[in-house]
Amino acid sequence: MGNELVVRKSSLPASQRTHRAAQYVRMSTERQQYSIQNQAAVIAAYAHAHNLTIVRTYRDEGESGLLIRNRAGLIQLLQDVQAGETDFAHILVYDVSRWGRFQDADESAHYEFICKQAGIRVAYCAEQFDNDGSMLASIVKNIKRVMAAEYSRELSAKVYAGQCRFARLGYKPCGKVGYGLVRELVDEKDQSKGILKNGDRKYLTTDHIRVRPGDPGEVAIVRWIFTRFLEVKCETVVAWELNKNAVPTKTGKPWTRVMIGAILRDETYIGNLVFNRRSWKLRQTRKYNPPEEWIRAESCLEPIVDRDIFLQVKKFIRSAVLICQKRK
Repeated sequence: MGNELVVRKSSLPASQRTHRAAQYVRMSTERQQYSIQNQAAVIAAYAHAHNLTIVRTYRDEGESGLLIRNRAGLIQLLQDVQAGETDFAHILVYDVSRWGRFQDADESAHYEFICKQAGIRVAYCAEQFDNDGSMLASIVKNIKRVMAAEYSRELSAKVYAGQCRFARLGYKPCGKVGYGLVRELVDEKDQSKGILKNGDRKYLTTDHIRVRPGDPGEVAIVRWIFTRFLEVKCETVVAWELNKNAVPTKTGKPWTRVMIGAILRDETYIGNLVFNRRSWKLRQTRKYNPPEEWIRAESCLEPIVDRDIFLQVKKFIRSAVLICQKRK
């Protein structure tokens, strides 16, 4: 990484900040390993051409441009600007999309206005227009902001469609797996490439993720949970007995009624893959989808629990819920 990313702080009067600049760089995912360096190179060339010295760097690595709340670099930049703790008169950004892909173009404009109000000019170094406040620049910039937002919307729709298609084929598009299960990475020929640990992701578009039984000890515990529940008819009792026998959970936390209930309702244990129960498009509020929108692939996985036992549990839970609703 070049010297253009070195952060140097100093305190200078406004008259001496004219040729000093800060740069803001952002990459969306860890896969864009050279993105920061590429942005910095273009910004450095722009700074050289305009007789500017880069003295500060604000950066967000592996952060989406949809929301500001997770972007510590941009938040710190705006805080410094608003507090008057800046030793530069320019902010250099690669392009409009690196500043953000905010779904409301006015939000992007608002953050730039904060800088402008403090007497700091924002320049988009790779764009074909000069951010000089002219009518043409304002029109083009707003179009770019809308295009940046629309790119995220289109990408989200494409990703969602792909996830639904692969879910129907029995692959797990995203998310964690339940107790006693593991995620297995497979290639385009469905040949195993190993087990994925927590936090691991697939990187090749031709690879997919299958769900299969994990540790035999955990698999035995899952089967015991189902049979024991049919005996005691109470999730709390099952959780209490597991804790009494010091059976560990995946997280290391004690077993709870909610954990047991989640296992008892999970169709993955009988070989079904259910996708799209909840959605979180464009990192907005999570919502629960109606059953008719769920994607279900039947008998696509190796089952852990006997289907008849699962259906008995499901029938009892459903009847218990109906009784509670009538009482209310």
